[in-house]
Amino acid sequence: MPVLPGAEPYRHEGGEVGVLLCHGFTGSPQSLRPWAEHHAAHGLTVSLPLLPGHGTRWQDMAVTGWADWYATVDRELRHLTERCSQVFVAGLSMGGALSLALASRHGDRIAGVVVVNPANRVHGLSAYALPVARHLVPSTKGIASDIAKEGAEELGYDRVPLHAAHSLRESLRRLDGELPRVTQPLLLLRSARDHVVPAADSARVLSRVSSTDVTEIVLEQSYHVATLDHDADRIFEESLAFVGRLAPRADEEGTARVG
Repeated sequence: MPVLPGAEPYRHEGGEVGVLLCHGFTGSPQSLRPWAEHHAAHGLTVSLPLLPGHGTRWQDMAVTGWADWYATVDRELRHLTERCSQVFVAGLSMGGALSLALASRHGDRIAGVVVVNPANRVHGLSAYALPVARHLVPSTKGIASDIAKEGAEELGYDRVPLHAAHSLRESLRRLDGELPRVTQPLLLLRSARDHVVPAADSARVLSRVSSTDVTEIVLEQSYHVATLDHDADRIFEESLAFVGRLAPRADEEGTARVG
């Protein structure tokens, strides 16, 4: 199945500081493309992969799960660590959860973590019905394009495949137990109004990680897909400053122009 126009993965060969960006559940690299291009323009090496089952049609996602999505970002991280001297991971929603999973398992190989509206659990009464419902109903209403900015739209599925949602639910529960292993500097940005992931998820993440260098920023003008919303520029600048503080190398050859 061909990839939808705009959903293609993005890579940029920059300096020795690398950033891995992870998109969200039922979304695509399109939601993070401006973020990736911003960091690339400042000399960073950037990888923004397309997660398996995403960016085509929701039926393709129905036969994938967390293990597939994690394997993809784990592989991209390994490529970046071979290429770069310092690597950061960042993500939106489920992409934030994937970033935290990487951080919990790779330790010092990751210099810092940036998460935007990170998912910590699948909410609602329907979540408890997933183990059974996924065998009876293939999909439910989509969650894409929760954006306050007029005219902005996320390229994501209009249906949520329940098998994939069940995999996400079970994996987020396991990840919650791994969060104390996250010790890297953490920048967490959350929207004041989010109709997909409640503020309780960010609060849970902050209460569970062992990081001592932690910054939380509230985005007052955006909904869930804040990377395409009114606060997008702030996300880009705050995350770039975060990287620049932890990897302040602007060598004479310009191989890591951060800031």
